[in-house]
Amino acid sequence: MTVEVKIGVQYAPRELSVSTEEEPAAVLALLDQALKDGTVFTLTDAKGRTVAVPAEKVAYLDFTSDVGRKVGFGLAASEAVTAASK
Repeated sequence: MTVEVKIGVQYAPRELSVSTEEEPAAVLALLDQALKDGTVFTLTDAKGRTVAVPAEKVAYLDFTSDVGRKVGFGLAASEAVTAASK
């Protein structure tokens, strides 16, 4: 299961977004360990790219599971056919 992790960084206007195969509990454990050690929090995405943020600068983590992309304007195929036939 792919999980999208949005990382809020203090004093940064935008959040970082990383899609990873890690479970949310494992990501939280990585951040907790980095905070205890005073090191950099690193997270590797599904394509092998790594994001690194000083652990003390992480403002928040937001987890969302990837349920796939919607097709069209958010209508399921059956709804689109029904709407088109009216």
